[in-house]
Amino acid sequence: MNRGNLPRTVGGLKAAGHQQRGVKAEIRDNLLAILRAGGDPWPGIVGFDRTVLPQLERALLAGHDFVLLGERGQGKTRLLRTLTGLLDEWSPVIEGSELGEHPYEPITAESRRRAAELGDDLPVAWRHRSERYAEKLATPDTSVGDLIGDVDPVKVAQGRSLGDPETIHFGLVPRAHRGVIAINELPDLAERIQVGLLNVMEERDIQIRGYTMRLPLDVLLVATANPEDYTNRGRIITPLKDRFGAEVRTHYPLDVGAEIDLVRQESDLVAEVPDPLIEVVARFVRNLRDSAAIDQRSGVSARFAVAAAETLAAAALRRAALTGEDAAVARPIDLDAVPDVLRGKLEFEAGEEGRETEHLTHLLRMAVAETARYAFAGLDLGPLEDAIGEGRIVTTGERIPASDVLNALPELPVLHEVAERVGVNPTDSAGRIASAVELALESLYLSRRLAKDAEDGTAVYGP
Repeated sequence: MNRGNLPRTVGGLKAAGHQQRGVKAEIRDNLLAILRAGGDPWPGIVGFDRTVLPQLERALLAGHDFVLLGERGQGKTRLLRTLTGLLDEWSPVIEGSELGEHPYEPITAESRRRAAELGDDLPVAWRHRSERYAEKLATPDTSVGDLIGDVDPVKVAQGRSLGDPETIHFGLVPRAHRGVIAINELPDLAERIQVGLLNVMEERDIQIRGYTMRLPLDVLLVATANPEDYTNRGRIITPLKDRFGAEVRTHYPLDVGAEIDLVRQESDLVAEVPDPLIEVVARFVRNLRDSAAIDQRSGVSARFAVAAAETLAAAALRRAALTGEDAAVARPIDLDAVPDVLRGKLEFEAGEEGRETEHLTHLLRMAVAETARYAFAGLDLGPLEDAIGEGRIVTTGERIPASDVLNALPELPVLHEVAERVGVNPTDSAGRIASAVELALESLYLSRRLAKDAEDGTAVYGP
């Protein structure tokens, strides 16, 4: 829609046949239109198609405020931010109004006065949907003034009386009028501050220092929370929890495919990372979530998987700089960088002190073995094992170029099959082929068919 052709006065708005809708009705209509057209209302959201999204869509169609409840790194904030895509692209507001009021329904004293004076000549501005989403991280120092509003001493000093409603400086919630207001980590909000939201959610008015202002606020109020917050750091007070129409539980990706899609989508990779190594990262993260050594109450965030993939790519880029290779392609040897770099992102159970790297290395090897087992299922790696058994030694490491890895082995048909299994063509770069070959060698080592000596960033495969 071209904003330049939109009406600029209330009279023009009426002549154009514009109909006013509340924000929840607007979201409902747009969501239904997307669903009927077979579109995707939630671009960029992975792994929630059959679980979270149907519940969320029902909550929106019912016109409910809602809470997303889930562990850290499950995409709750990302999901809330996609709500802007369900708003109209452009929405009319009274030009110059503090709260973005609809031209047909001014709610502040100043806007009502202007509407009465100007009538159909009341000027109209147009607000993009990206401006109709507000987000607040609930921190313990958040005040009622931040969320709802407070008396503005500057306005009082200008000569207005304390009883004048125009002395009020509005907070974040009233300023989100006719839009979406999201509060992240709601239980971290002090209970006395949560009380300030009760009227907003039920009566849709606000109270500031003894003022009761009948502002018919039109907002969709949404929030996020971690399950542990209900009992540990804080809680959502019962009256406020009761006012949310829906509580939607989020989760980590339910299968490896969704985890891989998420890593690919969210990672900013500085080098090429072949699909099998992304799968290793995905399986590694899933192993961490099943490990008794990891504090599962804290969770293993999807950000960990993204950081692992980015660390893997960075290790490949560094290796390419050291070896002088033109193209940086990640190889299994680069996985060694992941545990040491990312150990601090995890919370371990009590009693595991000193064994963190041991646990991470073990779980990473499991992920490599699982990935290789699926990739090479039914493929006889015996000829590769025999070649090593006949005295061939393959050395890889952060200072070993891909060409040296390949030159250490004879021309074997099985190597072409290995490459083909992971989507690598014979004409591809040496880096891609070496990555596939290293995965096969590591698979033979983990199944105890080859020996491996690893030290100072170098690994030697032998009989």
